[in-house]
Amino acid sequence: MANSNNSNQVFLGISVFGAIFFIFGFATTFIVTLSAPVKEIFSLSEFEAQLLSSAFFIAYPLMSIPTGRLIDRIGYKWTVIAGLILMSLGSFIYVPAANLPSFPVFLIATFVLATGVVFLQVAANPYVTAIGSPETASSRLNFTQALNSIATMIAPWLISVAIFRGLQFPADVEIAAGRVPMPFITMGIIVLVVAIIIFTIKLPTLKSEQKEKKSIFKYPHVVLGGVAIFLYVGAEVGNAGLIVNYLKQNLGMQAEMASTYAAIYWGGAMVGRFFGSFMFSEMKAIRKYMYALPVLALALVSGAFVTEWSWNIGLVFMGIAAINFIIMQFGRGNAARTLATFALVAALLDITTTFTTGSVALWTIISIGLFNSIMFPNIFSLAVKDLDNAELSGASGLINALILGGAILPPLMGGIADTAGYTYAFLVPAVSYIFIFYYAISGSKIRRKIESTLK
Repeated sequence: MANSNNSNQVFLGISVFGAIFFIFGFATTFIVTLSAPVKEIFSLSEFEAQLLSSAFFIAYPLMSIPTGRLIDRIGYKWTVIAGLILMSLGSFIYVPAANLPSFPVFLIATFVLATGVVFLQVAANPYVTAIGSPETASSRLNFTQALNSIATMIAPWLISVAIFRGLQFPADVEIAAGRVPMPFITMGIIVLVVAIIIFTIKLPTLKSEQKEKKSIFKYPHVVLGGVAIFLYVGAEVGNAGLIVNYLKQNLGMQAEMASTYAAIYWGGAMVGRFFGSFMFSEMKAIRKYMYALPVLALALVSGAFVTEWSWNIGLVFMGIAAINFIIMQFGRGNAARTLATFALVAALLDITTTFTTGSVALWTIISIGLFNSIMFPNIFSLAVKDLDNAELSGASGLINALILGGAILPPLMGGIADTAGYTYAFLVPAVSYIFIFYYAISGSKIRRKIESTLK
């Protein structure tokens, strides 16, 4: 009976935090993709438009470590509730920002919403890692990240439907500005309702909430993991932030269609994380292959859905997803080996995008989403390996602080796009993936404490 109760508590915890992953995934991707309409509404350069991502991700270094301390004081549940309230407040600030319109107020709203997201993310990752068996931590993180990625696919599609649909720029800028508030009003109401629901339920607690926080800077694999997260987030957000305008300028697409391809990019992360949720588990190989079939079907349907039921595009997306699953087999269920393989492929895809054009460049940049899929959960699980529960919140705070990469690399890529063209901007994430490859094959294996190596 005790084991049954424990299993029920774990299921409840994973369910609630799965919903939290969905919420902050939607908010993050919505803001990143919003840089395309914001560029038109406020008549910005690409560099200036990418400052929207900077306003969002700058909250991570400023708030992540304080949030880790907050968790130690008030626990995971109350930190999540506070984060949801901040998200709601930020969402409502977008209404006057769009109605004025005022880009500075837009950036303030983004920072407030992002602070709420930081609260959620710093709480969610260590909670999901520690709530069950350490051997299946990567599997649990990949599953919750897959739920996160369902939201990240919906967000760009929603922008194409709710903001871009039927508009021509620059003629319809005022109409676009008028369409911006409604998605944020809806988001603000929903997250408030979720906060109320979480307030009414009892979540399983972790022992780490009652322990004194320990320093984690003595662990090289944690510090290098933070650097890998910095570069991964910067690469993922930088690729995503430029996709819409890259496809508009270099391939002549309309904004609405370009946004649907951005949705497929994020949909790749969803599909890959569903693969990862069982590939990094302890289930038998035959069951893993059986579970791959419905995920491939999901790729087919989701690719067709966001392109207004273009089954040809859905089939192409499913084919690339199948290739992704085959390449995942080289990892043999090992987090570090799979991370190394995916980072190398992602670097090659960015380089190919730079030096090709047409359909090849379209699908190489879109396919990177599939190979981004397992990077965050695998880097995170490798970075916190061998830490005790008292060290998890501090490690999560450091790692999430270095999500700062999402504030630095996108404007850098935007500046390159303004001066040298969009294609050359994709060399920045290529270099980032090469470092992640190094971390997977070498940096993550360092387990000695730094202080002992100096003796």
